[in-house]
Amino acid sequence: MIDNPQKVLEDLKPEKEFFIGIDSDGCVFDTMEIKQKEAFWPMFIKHYKMQKISKYAREVWEFVNLYSKTRGANRFKALLKAFELLERRPEVKARGMKFLDISTVAEWIKNESKLGNPALEKYAKEKNDDMINLTLAWSKEVNKIISEMVFDIPPFPFVSESLDKMKDKADLIVVSQTPVEALTREWEEHKIQNYVRIIAGQEYGTKAEHLKFAAIGKYPCDKILMIGDAPGDQSAAKSNGVLFYPVNPGHEDESWKRFYEEALDKFFTGTFAGGYEEKLIKEFDSYLPEHPSWEK
Repeated sequence: MIDNPQKVLEDLKPEKEFFIGIDSDGCVFDTMEIKQKEAFWPMFIKHYKMQKISKYAREVWEFVNLYSKTRGANRFKALLKAFELLERRPEVKARGMKFLDISTVAEWIKNESKLGNPALEKYAKEKNDDMINLTLAWSKEVNKIISEMVFDIPPFPFVSESLDKMKDKADLIVVSQTPVEALTREWEEHKIQNYVRIIAGQEYGTKAEHLKFAAIGKYPCDKILMIGDAPGDQSAAKSNGVLFYPVNPGHEDESWKRFYEEALDKFFTGTFAGGYEEKLIKEFDSYLPEHPSWEK
């Protein structure tokens, strides 16, 4: 575990005029579907004993993590949201499902900002709580499956070209809620790690904290940009008063092409903010629903 990840970000000194934070899963790499469908929800069903409602557990998990405005959320926060939605589904109630009590996990999430396995492992040793231990086991097995299964997935078209175009004018970092180990492995596999100065994952805190500690007060806010594919990325940018470029879910190739050919130049010339950014965000907002279809 990084002793003081916040200090690593705070110590980052500007070398270029601009700063760009870039999300990874679903934004740079087309890895969201394989990770969620082959690792996260199968282990969600296994560890939290969802076998009798597996159909609905899968549907809810995918809604929370892929097909809604909570897409891209930290895995532990997504876990709570999935429980919340499942507990109020009529079909689930009809099957007499008795859910495990995850209140101790909710309490840990409430009090911890570095929501990753290192912090959870430390907490588990202190508390020796059955549900904390179960959640740690779930998260570790998810990571194991991802490390074995997720490879040979290159960046979306125009990502490498965009990184090459960004590097001369902007300091770049990865801003993600994926574990650093997985991020580093994926960026190194495709030889793009040298474009970024730091690979910040869940162990470094929230995405909003990544931007705050790495960039705020060091660059003018109109020279700081967050690139992401989820509303959480937009929230991280807006909570810090900086700009946001959306990579639209399901239309990633077109989004990166537009970024490379048009949006990046607007950012560098100071014409990105205002109407142009607002138009992009309005389009982005239309792709993901807030409420599941079964609750309409």
